[in-house]
Amino acid sequence: MIAWLHDVAEKENGTIVKKNKIGTLWDDFNWNNVSKEGDIQFPNGKKPIAFIQRMLTLCTNPDEEEIILDFFAGSSSTAHAVMQLNMEDGGNRKFIMVQLPERCNEKSDLFKLGYTNIAEISRQRIRSAGKIIQSEYIDKKKGRLIDLGFRSLKINDSNLKEVYHQPMKLTQSELSDQINNIKINRTPEDLLFQVLVDWGIDLTLPIMQKVIYNKEVFFIETGNTNTLIVCVETCISEELVKSLAAYKPEKIVFRDGGFRTDSFKINVEQIFKHLSPETEIRIL
Repeated sequence: MIAWLHDVAEKENGTIVKKNKIGTLWDDFNWNNVSKEGDIQFPNGKKPIAFIQRMLTLCTNPDEEEIILDFFAGSSSTAHAVMQLNMEDGGNRKFIMVQLPERCNEKSDLFKLGYTNIAEISRQRIRSAGKIIQSEYIDKKKGRLIDLGFRSLKINDSNLKEVYHQPMKLTQSELSDQINNIKINRTPEDLLFQVLVDWGIDLTLPIMQKVIYNKEVFFIETGNTNTLIVCVETCISEELVKSLAAYKPEKIVFRDGGFRTDSFKINVEQIFKHLSPETEIRIL
């Protein structure tokens, strides 16, 4: 910090006198116990929860669903502070923690405890903080729903294969490989979250899984009933399609390889036009 001398001291009767502290210098936080916060060790990488909470009280409103983003999550002190402040003032703030999977030093205590990278430390801190907050506030907030859950996501490439090729350069084996346009080893959850991102749907919304006619189906709600239904199973039946159309969702997603034939795909569109004409259909 740089300060002009006349801002911090003045001369009185030939004697230099220090002025009363003014401005926004915060030195009233207990930095000595920072290493103990969150029940997880992260040497020289933590910020006091109280310090972050003070900043949050200055720039956020507990009555609004504001989002706090920390691009250098570290041990996720910010997430801990957000959850704790929400419990204290009844707020509904959300947090996004971003952390590269930077490897831990193999000689460090963290590595010996089983943490191979900092992102793992971030996740464990949020879990530990949730348990601490729940134990501290559950008696004070009787009857109040405590939401201390979170989702951990990582950036990856598209789940879909590259399908734009020059016809003259395609071999027969490569052409056959394009029948299934989904990359191998991609899970239904991978496809589900790509759909959420593509459509700009909140990644924290409740997701319900159901098994209908022996096929896994995801239901996502945004306040309205069945805003989005996602079924990325293969060999889906007409009975399943009619059952899903009966929910009258705003949007529904199938995978291209889920239809037995092209004629069945057309039939699916006709079923929805008849049973749920307002539904937007998307094929992966």
